[in-house]
Amino acid sequence: MSRRVCILCIALAIAAAAAAAVAVWIATPLPPQLAAPGPIPSVTLLDRSGVLLRTTRAPDGTRGGSIPLDEIDPKLLQAFLAMEDRRFYEHGGVELRALVRALRDDVRAGHGIAGGSTITMQLARLLRGTPRSAAGKLSQILWAWRLEAHLDKQRILELYLNRVPLGQGASGVAAGAALYFDADARELSLGQAAMLGALARAPSRDNPLAAPERARARRALTLRRLVELGFARPADADRATREPLIARDRRSGSFAAPHFTTHVLQERGAPVDGTWRTTLDLSLQTALEAEVRHTVDVLRDRVVAHAAVVVLDNPTGEVLAWVGSPDFWADTAGQVDMVVSPRQPGSALKPFLYGLALDRGYTAASVLPDLPHTYRTTLGPYRPRNYDRRFHGPVRAREALASSYNIPAVELAERLGIGSLYRTLHLAGFASLDHGAEYYGLGLALGNGDVTLLELANGYRALANGGVWTPVRGRTDAPAGETQRVMSTGAAALVLDMLSDPVARVPAFGLETPLDFAFPTAAKTGTSRHFTDNWAVATTGRFTVAVWVGNFNGRPMQGVGGITGAGPLLHRAVLLTARAYPPGVLPTPPQAGAVARRVCRLSGLRATPDCPQTVEWFLPGTEPSRDCDWHVAGRVVLPAEYAEWAATSRTQADSSAGFHITSPQDGDSYGVPVGVDARYATLALRAAGGASELGVRWFVDGRETREPRWRLTPGTHTIRAETPRGERAEVRIEVR
Repeated sequence: MSRRVCILCIALAIAAAAAAAVAVWIATPLPPQLAAPGPIPSVTLLDRSGVLLRTTRAPDGTRGGSIPLDEIDPKLLQAFLAMEDRRFYEHGGVELRALVRALRDDVRAGHGIAGGSTITMQLARLLRGTPRSAAGKLSQILWAWRLEAHLDKQRILELYLNRVPLGQGASGVAAGAALYFDADARELSLGQAAMLGALARAPSRDNPLAAPERARARRALTLRRLVELGFARPADADRATREPLIARDRRSGSFAAPHFTTHVLQERGAPVDGTWRTTLDLSLQTALEAEVRHTVDVLRDRVVAHAAVVVLDNPTGEVLAWVGSPDFWADTAGQVDMVVSPRQPGSALKPFLYGLALDRGYTAASVLPDLPHTYRTTLGPYRPRNYDRRFHGPVRAREALASSYNIPAVELAERLGIGSLYRTLHLAGFASLDHGAEYYGLGLALGNGDVTLLELANGYRALANGGVWTPVRGRTDAPAGETQRVMSTGAAALVLDMLSDPVARVPAFGLETPLDFAFPTAAKTGTSRHFTDNWAVATTGRFTVAVWVGNFNGRPMQGVGGITGAGPLLHRAVLLTARAYPPGVLPTPPQAGAVARRVCRLSGLRATPDCPQTVEWFLPGTEPSRDCDWHVAGRVVLPAEYAEWAATSRTQADSSAGFHITSPQDGDSYGVPVGVDARYATLALRAAGGASELGVRWFVDGRETREPRWRLTPGTHTIRAETPRGERAEVRIEVR
């Protein structure tokens, strides 16, 4: 026997042995786990009422869910067969012609072996994790033969459809239908079935969320093939091309409250299977998502593209609603979550400064200077300005906070020490302020440090809870967590009283604002420097609402402030929340042991008969100890530090309109609102011009009233205002 013949015999023997080994391997029963159902979700999240919010990914990181083949919509089967393996029922697991064609095309293109895989080969790759290489392709072929030897075609197709990757972590047609269409794979439209079938080849490249045009073209190809194979009529396919690529509203069903559920899952720690009941109220969530989208639509011409809302239950800290962006599914930045993304809150931090001041002996009647001043800091000269670019002279703390004047706040921070304010903010949960106090400087009083909307809401919740901070909770079974006292109960009650005083807001925000409600509500706005972020917060006895309006990319808004931007969204969000959760009553100064005293509206000192008066609350031991000496024999004598301001103010007043009443207007007619508590059926008394900044005395029907708001009483009334200089103005109104 020649050497060549020997070599040939040896080769044949080896080949026969290899073929026998392969045959034996193919005949060996499959490992049990290969025929198991598709990935099963590891966690199911429910809202507080048990409504499904979301099912999480399986331990392998995919969104799963298995469904029997006989329950899958037949259109789905046809779409996958048309695009992936039209001869599926004819071959034995491997389509040799397709492999040869793919090999030829790949050699010409200079790429490695790819393509030509049957559905059985694709299933083999999904089950075994074979690489995309020549060796991987050979492994797929062998495993495809083995699968075909032990499983019938229907079982192979079922396993494939429950595992095929469809993008965004979705594995299987059940997960894909839920993700893209908020639908059940048991019943889909022709266009939806075609879209899922189109994704199998390249789920990342042709994904409708990331590349809608490529996805639309791929779906059109699938529909053409369905028509060619007789699976669909041309007219039906034509209609399917006009269907939306994805569901217009995927905010309900299996992936509701996406930002909130993502946050809950990130905080869960080690993976734990099961069903979790969260604190979220899905009905409130859905309503607020619509309000966020409406706000962005209304403010779009003012360069506003984004908004966010969070609602907390005050007694428990439970999250009732969490809207991180107008559209989680937006192609650009939709998944940015502004509830937990730090930005500058502007004046929204001021209540914590004033709470600190009240605990240091200041009162709501303490007069702070709103005058030009340059502060020497480690970063250089700092000259704060008010939002209205004006100086208001002597300002009581109540009005300074409610009207959000900047200069008095900076002066207060200078007196108390920026380190003390920094510590107070950390006690209030503002962990995002992770630099030292000196890094922020006096600008911290005006919110120059980045915080999150969730931190802001929970900080205001601490005010409503008597000055005690506790963590928020996203799950009903979460522990209560630690507590931290931010300020005294009395200071918290006084801050809330100042923030809920509509009269104290009038100088800066006017007579009607979105911060006014028919039930006790403490509210505050904030706008960051350069108008890039707009905030508004409101807290009631039961809940706290915080909103943000702006642009994720930091682009400045145009002509948008707290009252025009975040304010209207806050107002609607509070009213929506109040429908489901009675707002209750805020802690009041009397409940905290405060005492009422009549003070001069100008000096904050104990009122005399010559003073324009108001009633103010004081913590025990902080009441004014001396009579007002700013009003003397009908004249106003200001301290020396206000002399220059007074002269400038007088000159401006002399050159402007004379003294007149701005609220109410002469001839106004009012109706007592039906169903509104009499305490809130009041009318603001306001005047301007002349010497009005030095104080105004008010008379209704000849009788002096010491309150800045007059309770509506049916009848015809004469309202008169007088200044210390003897200027008078009078109007007549009717109350029905």
